[in-house]
Amino acid sequence: MLQVTELNQYYGAAHTLRGVSLDVQKGKVLSLLGRNGVGKTTLLKCLMGVLPAASGNVMLEGRNINKLKPYQRAALGIAYVPQGREIFARLTVEENLLMGMAVKSGRAAAVIKGEVYELFPVLKEMLHRRGGDLSGGQQQQLAIARALLAEPKLIILDEPTEGIQPSIIKDIGRVIHLLRQRGDIGILLCEQYFDFARELADTFVVMSRGEVVAAGDQSELDGDHIKRHLAV
Repeated sequence: MLQVTELNQYYGAAHTLRGVSLDVQKGKVLSLLGRNGVGKTTLLKCLMGVLPAASGNVMLEGRNINKLKPYQRAALGIAYVPQGREIFARLTVEENLLMGMAVKSGRAAAVIKGEVYELFPVLKEMLHRRGGDLSGGQQQQLAIARALLAEPKLIILDEPTEGIQPSIIKDIGRVIHLLRQRGDIGILLCEQYFDFARELADTFVVMSRGEVVAAGDQSELDGDHIKRHLAV
């Protein structure tokens, strides 16, 4: 689904991404792990086209998308749920959801699929409330629902459990598990909450100082050399 090869990025003289490579497969979850400040969010922004990459390749279903703008990548099937959610606080829940379908055209861009309400029942109850009036956990559910309404081939989730109460973390985990079971979407999960990431991951990548220092299958996540790179 997504293949990233030798990606490099700079902030001025700082080399923030150092030859990062990874693969996200259809119907699988890749967990991207690492301490704060190691380059995870920078990598995700490069994949979405929000930040330019200095070198390397980003391929979506075999197509090189290096030069495409964020809205073009979204139209090809990449959905991005950024850290901090970034919902539209002054728009209603319904309006936020409709914004998620901006990549569509005609009637398809005006009808919210009922599946979203099955995944996140609380949103149906709050359709006419402003996004800014929702709790942090409800806003995170809204952000994920908004991304899913684009019917993506790949969804990128940046720290979806950050600052969220345990009950909603369970709901978000359940949704990711259901999406994986569905088998038609690749999921790139950037996460600090190790147990959450371990439970959902098929494969993992650990970053440190802008580079990949470990990668493998879920069964290898409990190794001491992995935990050493994640310990604060």
